Amino acid sequence: MNLYAYLILAALLVDYAVGLAAELLNIRALGPDVPGVMEGVCDGAAYRKSQEYTRSGARFGLVRKTFDLIVLLVFWFAGGFNSLDVLARSWGLGVIWTGLLFTGLLLAGARLLSLPFSVYATFVIEERFGFNRTTPGTYVLDMIKGTALAVLLGGPLLAGVLAIFEHAGPSAWLACWLAMTAYLLFVQFVAPTWIMPLFNTFTPLGDGELKASIMDYADSVGFSLENVFVMDGSRRSSKSNAFFTGFGKHRRIALFDTLVEQQSVPELTAVLAHEIGHYKKKHILQGMAVSIAHMGVMLFLLSVFLNHRGLFEAFFMENMSVYAGLLFFGLLLTPVEMVLSIFMNALSRRNEYEADRFAAETVKNPDQLIAALKKLSVRNLANLTPHPLYVFLRYSHPPLLKRISALRAGAP
Repeated sequence: MNLYAYLILAALLVDYAVGLAAELLNIRALGPDVPGVMEGVCDGAAYRKSQEYTRSGARFGLVRKTFDLIVLLVFWFAGGFNSLDVLARSWGLGVIWTGLLFTGLLLAGARLLSLPFSVYATFVIEERFGFNRTTPGTYVLDMIKGTALAVLLGGPLLAGVLAIFEHAGPSAWLACWLAMTAYLLFVQFVAPTWIMPLFNTFTPLGDGELKASIMDYADSVGFSLENVFVMDGSRRSSKSNAFFTGFGKHRRIALFDTLVEQQSVPELTAVLAHEIGHYKKKHILQGMAVSIAHMGVMLFLLSVFLNHRGLFEAFFMENMSVYAGLLFFGLLLTPVEMVLSIFMNALSRRNEYEADRFAAETVKNPDQLIAALKKLSVRNLANLTPHPLYVFLRYSHPPLLKRISALRAGAP
């Protein structure tokens, strides 16, 4: 083992240990009594059920993370990466195709190993708590579609990255950054109309009180809105949500059908006001800009470390390659990505507070959004008392009680 190996191993173990500590603290933070603010919305039985859901998810997550870490370490120290590279090279396909084969085999192996966990999560845990509505047929079809998309969209992108780094010289990282930025923007534009409908049906919201309320609200805040879509989320889960995605004419606001069934018209209008708030506050553009900047920095650093033989020797590789370097560099940056994820989650939580405040101010009644958030939390069995460390590390949205407090105070 060399310095790279020690650094990567330490990063993986620290990441695992921090995650383990956060999960255990989160379980210990589960309180015995329903928070006062939730009285009348969440009874004792529902609260206990949400706590058991949290415990079950934590236990399952720890088992999965432990398994993933053990598999990675065994594969690493058994020389698995080099053996797979030798196998891919034995086909004599050339650098680009060899890289695609190496990556494809690695991802296929990882997918097979994760399949039992995915099946258990969907058909055991989610089923036990009354969420799962995914049929085996839908599950298999989703897997086929997801794999096909990964091949059709991810394959050409990876091939382009490999080709650029192989032939573009010192400026390869810059050319790759520009190409990947264009690709990312393209996917963001086409996803709402081409990709998302492959998995769900989006039906324009019909005329009626809800549509009239939403359209009137959109006009009042100067938001051009042709229609709102209802997504058949109930096809896979009884959980509820709403989201905003896309840009320009391709942007889409969608409400889960389960959400429409559970919320009143004023509450749904407040939920949609929150989503419009993300657009008005430029959170989507902000997120895109951060992602593009992050990608550029990572590609530059990658171009530096690709020439360090020690990185490849850490994984017992006989040959250096761009495709293997991509993987090893990702592992090397484990601590950096952990810190970055904390920053991104903090930024996301700040944006959620801003969108909440925008909705409360523009619908002129924060109680509508508060009522909607309470119903969502109870329906989705959300943890009402998460540990602060767990929130700091994992939460992209503020905990419910914090959001309610901020809404009532008028500021986060």
